[in-house]
Amino acid sequence: MNEIRNYPNHVAIILDGNRRWAKERGLTGLQGHKAGFDNIKKLSTYVLQHGVKVLSVYAFSTENFNRSKEEVDYLMNLFVNKFKKEKEYYHKENIKVVFSGRKHPLRKDVLKVIEELEETTKNNTGGIFNVCLNYGGQYEIVDAVKRIVKEGVDVDTLEPSDLYHYMYQDLPPIDFLIRTSGELRLSNFLLYQASYAEFYFVDTYFPAFDEKAYELAIDEYNRRNRRFGGDYK
Repeated sequence: MNEIRNYPNHVAIILDGNRRWAKERGLTGLQGHKAGFDNIKKLSTYVLQHGVKVLSVYAFSTENFNRSKEEVDYLMNLFVNKFKKEKEYYHKENIKVVFSGRKHPLRKDVLKVIEELEETTKNNTGGIFNVCLNYGGQYEIVDAVKRIVKEGVDVDTLEPSDLYHYMYQDLPPIDFLIRTSGELRLSNFLLYQASYAEFYFVDTYFPAFDEKAYELAIDEYNRRNRRFGGDYK
């Protein structure tokens, strides 16, 4: 089955609906975040072991710092604890983990565990797992422009494809972008990289977005006619 299917090279997922998933089950929003994070581990491994070379997930936006201190602190603690525990897991699965986002105002322990996870998995070849943490698409473009100016690049020679080198991670364009929970917006996620991506919006909350739900999304991707501004094929 997998041999005859067309899997995207780069899949991006907006992880949405943790709190609503929890509310429907009489759980707290914090419990919903934990369930969502547990699903990230399982789903990321599945995706990268089934034809996809790069998986990007929207774990925490720059705007998420506007949430309550209790929720933000819980999420930061969750990131630290989970990344520590899963460092050897991703290394064993031969997955390279990288992070995209601004370092400020992330806590020192968060930055430390990010550095350790990237260092441990940097030579792995079984796919790239790009975790977008304290990430904003507009900030990434601004930071890329600042880097271009700082490095004295001849802007007259720049092509659109050149900008990828100056992003937080030099990764290929997104082919397929999935958003869970039924919301119909990008929420400032990988704006430049998603220029020609196919979008897929599904009502399922992220903690319940399992391998079967993902394969249904891939079915839809295979029905799309990717034109890139050209004629119908």
